[in-house]
This record gives sequence, structure tokens and C-alpha cells, in this order.
Amino acid sequence: MTASDQLKLAALDAEDLQVLSAYLQDAVMMVGDIRYLPAENKAVFIMNRFVWERPEDKRTKTHERRRTALAFTQVNAMKAAQIRQDAKDGVLELLAIRYEAVDEPSGHIQLDFAGGGSVRLDVECIEAQLADLGAAWSTPNKPAHDLD
Repeated sequence: MTASDQLKLAALDAEDLQVLSAYLQDAVMMVGDIRYLPAENKAVFIMNRFVWERPEDKRTKTHERRRTALAFTQVNAMKAAQIRQDAKDGVLELLAIRYEAVDEPSGHIQLDFAGGGSVRLDVECIEAQLADLGAAWSTPNKPAHDLD
């Protein structure tokens, strides 16, 4: 893997946010890797994303994960629901990122996690950056979801 394999994306509207959501589906993070920085109007999430854009290695039957940072700016408030904030080692699996306009361009960005937990960001506008932080590592596990 080279530095050019590292993903760097920005989101400035709802469509861009859907792209970030697709790349980050099934990313896992610890509760302690979520930071709200009110003095900077910023929220940061550090996670291990599943590399959906790279096919399975046919020879070894492995996939990849990468350490990734997701940062939102223009954040006025952050609220969590059904997440034990005192359990810093608790693991969350990201399912989707959604945007709901309130008084455009302001609105709510919601990160939905497996098991029903969520984080809601009240934002002045959509302004997000995603960046891989280093080399990928292999994993034999590919996320799967029950469709029932």
C-alpha cells in the first residue's frame, strides 16, 4: 500500500455525505475515540473502516481495514442516544450517516450505529473531511448484515 491508496474526501452537501456514509459503512470505533470540541465547533471520530472499495484478495481470502479520521466542522452541539458514554472501551459499528435539513444550510447530521445507538450533530452547514491515517491491515472478516 502506498500513500496514494489512502482515501481523502470532503463533504459539503447531502449528496457528498451519502458518499462518506457508503465508504464508512461497517467502520468500528470505540466510544472513547469520539471527541466533541465545542470551542472549535468540531466533532472528530477515529475509526477502523472496512475497505469496501478494494476487492477480496482471492489468494488469501482476506479483506482490508484502515485507521480513518472523520471530522465535522461548524458543529454547534453533539448529542448521543443509547450509547454508554462512560464505557470508553465500548465498540460501536457505524451503519450510516444521514442529514436532515432544518433551516438550510443548517440541520442535523446523524451517525447511526448497530444496536440502535446514534450521535446527532447540530450543524450550521455540512462540512466534513474523511482521511485515512496509515497503512491498511488484512482481516479475514467481511461485515455481513441480516436482512430480516
